[in-house]
Amino acid sequence: MSEAEPEQAATTAAAAVAGTSAGAAAVTARAAAIELRRAGLSYGDRVLWENLDLSVAPGEFLAVLGPNGSGKTSLLRVLLGLQPLTTGTALIAGQRVRTGSRHIGYIPQQKAFRAGSPLRARDLVGLGLDGHRWGIRLRGRAFRQRVDELLEVVGASAYADVPVGMLSGGEQQRLRAAQALATDPQVLLCDEPLLSLDLHHQQAVSALIDGQRRRSGTAVVFVTHEINPIIDYVDRVLYLAGGQFRVGTPEEVMTTEVLSDMYGTRVRVIRNEGRLVVVGLPDATTHEHGQHEGDED
Repeated sequence: MSEAEPEQAATTAAAAVAGTSAGAAAVTARAAAIELRRAGLSYGDRVLWENLDLSVAPGEFLAVLGPNGSGKTSLLRVLLGLQPLTTGTALIAGQRVRTGSRHIGYIPQQKAFRAGSPLRARDLVGLGLDGHRWGIRLRGRAFRQRVDELLEVVGASAYADVPVGMLSGGEQQRLRAAQALATDPQVLLCDEPLLSLDLHHQQAVSALIDGQRRRSGTAVVFVTHEINPIIDYVDRVLYLAGGQFRVGTPEEVMTTEVLSDMYGTRVRVIRNEGRLVVVGLPDATTHEHGQHEGDED
């Protein structure tokens, strides 16, 4: 595909994606927050996915689902500039992906800090503002004010000066969200940010992420095993399995027919009071109770 034809390529990509929402269908390379063109990723003879054309619009919430080893985390690594594509191109805000892009915010999987860590909550958030800089950091009034604003946005002001090792997993994850939002990113990449959190904290962190994309038009790519905590926010789903992918609204992708076709075996999707239960998956997990195996790929 010619690099000199970005608008034509984006139009083709948007039209090719099944189930593209009305807002995302008109995306062009000039407006797209994320653009993948005939993207493929392989490890040796193992193909995770190929010929993936996808435009993610500003303010769109894209959930990425699939079994372990399907390439969900690898997709985030591609967008972070940490993993080169095998084929195709990836663009963030119309530019080739690169490491350290200030256009991107990243919320990793929840991992506890050491209990004795001297790092305070506000220090962790502050790293989102100047953690990329070398040498002595001059943190004046504007810096402190911005940190306080971020702490307030995520509801963490009450424990701003508490060492992070003394905070709960949910409180720590709120701080990671604040850190990721520090530069008001155009793209927010979330790698299982609800992992190991209780229902209350899942709802709180999900609402924070949704609030950011609504306030600032941030495109969200949310990798998860469990769609139910975010189902009210999701515009589209990218489902990866067995070297295949499907893109569309949750109603289009999360069906018995689509998932059975992708897995090559009978998979049943049950809808109950707005929740989805997927049973019969080959790895014996379901999207209802979310038996997570941790990091993938």
